[in-house]
Amino acid sequence: MSTIPSTHAAPIALTPSGNVPLPMVLLLATGTGLGVASLYYSQPMLGVLGAEIGGSASGGQAIGFVPTMTQLGYALGILFLAPLGDRYDRRRIILAKAAVLCAALLLAGASPSVGVLLVASLAIGLAATMAQDIVPAAATLAPDAHRGKVVGSVMTGLLLGILLSRVVSGFVAEHFGWRTMFIAAAAAIALLGVALWRGLPRLKPTTHLAYRALLGSLGKLWLKHGALRRAALAQGLLSVGFSAFWSTLAVMLHGEPFHLGSSAAGAFGLAGAAGALAAPIAGRMADRRGPELVTRVGAALVLVSFAVMGLMPFVAPQAQLGLLVASAVGFDLGIQVALIAHQTIVYGIDPGARSRLNAVLFTTVFIGMATGSALGSVALAHWGWMAVTALSAGAAALALAVRLWR
Repeated sequence: MSTIPSTHAAPIALTPSGNVPLPMVLLLATGTGLGVASLYYSQPMLGVLGAEIGGSASGGQAIGFVPTMTQLGYALGILFLAPLGDRYDRRRIILAKAAVLCAALLLAGASPSVGVLLVASLAIGLAATMAQDIVPAAATLAPDAHRGKVVGSVMTGLLLGILLSRVVSGFVAEHFGWRTMFIAAAAAIALLGVALWRGLPRLKPTTHLAYRALLGSLGKLWLKHGALRRAALAQGLLSVGFSAFWSTLAVMLHGEPFHLGSSAAGAFGLAGAAGALAAPIAGRMADRRGPELVTRVGAALVLVSFAVMGLMPFVAPQAQLGLLVASAVGFDLGIQVALIAHQTIVYGIDPGARSRLNAVLFTTVFIGMATGSALGSVALAHWGWMAVTALSAGAAALALAVRLWR
């Protein structure tokens, strides 16, 4: 039985088949889930936050920048901090970020003003990138034959963190107050940090590049590896449609003919459960059938799901809602299937540069998300929901074309 070098007296043992043991997979999945959930706790609480510490009209407007600062911090962290995983022991980086994230959440919970909360939100976003250190760590620990399955299982935790964070924070804020939510989140990260300190093995650095050279190598990796460019571009295009849909859904549902509130739009987020549950299945498919085929299946599913929404003007309002739900399940499933397969491709390009490859992939995904949000809002305002549908379907068609192009 082989072992993984660890910092503890009893090293973590691989299973007889060489796979990562289930407790380790669960620990990594929990780490990604709690890390990324920190990005979304504030979103359902903005109304309560504005009423309590928004104060003046300008302060109330500033509350709206809380999730923006969190996302900005996350984007900056992916670009400038995630590559460090190749230069230093990822275990140390993950533990350091867990400590900073815990402190930032406590600061958010104790914030006396909007300004302090905005600073805390930026720090939360930066430190929450621990999730983007854990996923490459999982890929490193997993043997080649099981990498897709292990990464898919860990991504299940990340997706469930995104899905459940808004539900949990909304409930806790309503019944116990928004400060309680931040403090509880800090406590959860503290417990996670202890578990990671005890259970996560050391992961040897794979490069000795200086920091500036490390960042400079991101561009070199992009130019050198066509597989990276295809994966990042295809997933970025899929993210355009994903973001265009979710950033405009609540506004569309609020108007004719539905007149539904924000809680109804939030309930559509449960469709994300399909993607979360499908992640390990997609990973196993990538291991057995090859990730190239799986990326095409995922992109095609996204395209069909968005295209089906084009039938909405021809059916009754109730049927339109059913069509929206079915389409949301379908495209979310397709996007997660494609993401797992793209990660399998990217992590197999250069084992010594997994953190930097991951940074390139997710930076492109973030650009796609931001682009989709902006274009979706413009499309809805000027041409209506069918324009959003056409934008999303068009982006998915381009992603499929990228995957089919030889």
